[in-house]
Amino acid sequence: MTPPMGWNSWNKFACNIDEATVKRIADTMASNGVRDAGYQYVVIDDCWHGPRDENGFITADPAKFPSGIKALSDYVHSKGLKFGIYSDAGRLTCGGRPGSQGHEFQDALTYARWGVDYLKYDWCSTGTRNAEEAYKLMADALRATGRPIVLSICEWGTSKPWLWAEKVGNLWRTTGDITDKWEGKFDYSWGVVSIADMNEPLWPHAGPGHWNDPDMLEIGNGGLSDAEYRSHFSLWAMMAAPLMAGNDIANMTPATRDILLNKEVIAVDQDRLGRQGRRVWKDGDREVWARPLADGYPAGLKAGVRDLWLHKDVGRVAGRYSATVEPHGVVMLRIGG
Repeated sequence: MTPPMGWNSWNKFACNIDEATVKRIADTMASNGVRDAGYQYVVIDDCWHGPRDENGFITADPAKFPSGIKALSDYVHSKGLKFGIYSDAGRLTCGGRPGSQGHEFQDALTYARWGVDYLKYDWCSTGTRNAEEAYKLMADALRATGRPIVLSICEWGTSKPWLWAEKVGNLWRTTGDITDKWEGKFDYSWGVVSIADMNEPLWPHAGPGHWNDPDMLEIGNGGLSDAEYRSHFSLWAMMAAPLMAGNDIANMTPATRDILLNKEVIAVDQDRLGRQGRRVWKDGDREVWARPLADGYPAGLKAGVRDLWLHKDVGRVAGRYSATVEPHGVVMLRIGG
């Protein structure tokens, strides 16, 4: 299993999400090359929930999702995509909607009946709950349905999930939320470079089918330059991170589209070896990252070098290679035969 790729509603729309928007995103993904580039999950984040019914089963907000979640899931599937949803291990979600605590098996059954393929499971309003136990309970509930559902663990790295989550879910958040800034801490969120710095040392814990998750992508949301967004995408690919677009895919600039659909960078992220890359050199703000790939080239021989953003071969080298990098920018090279 390679890192999941798809789209999540939160970074762009937060609680302002509805059925029409999700359908519009799914339509666009199926028609503009996003799906064909590998992005397969359409995930509704927080604030889709309505009340529980008289038997305790969760329902969708009827004003936002008048056709219901099952019909929306069927629509997404009809576009050749997979469908994901959000819940929380506490009594309430981060947006104040009903959480799954005390309803784990009931909610998992509902998700399976709706045709859910992916569950993002958050950590608000959990009180003194033990994270490993809480996430294992939901994992057991999902497994009991008989439907394969990817479990995305989102407890922000507070209980070091990289030490236990491989046996529970498929990916786990390693940090607080990302925000559309270059670096620094902003309330409970962090900039792109700060997130990468926190995620990088955890490389030994990632591998095929179990992934460190540095949070969703901010590319296209307007807070950074195109050069910074290329760096963002490159870092996530080097870290074998899930690639969950967080922008309005139906309204992308050409530059945003070129970044998110760069098949050569995506191929690095999706490399079957599954090894997370790491920082191998740093001098001030200058850094070099490296990641082994399945078709790696033996050391000591002349190797072909390809620039993955320029989409061209730049020669064969043995030893040193130099390049000019713009401020906050990136040069991403694939070294092979």
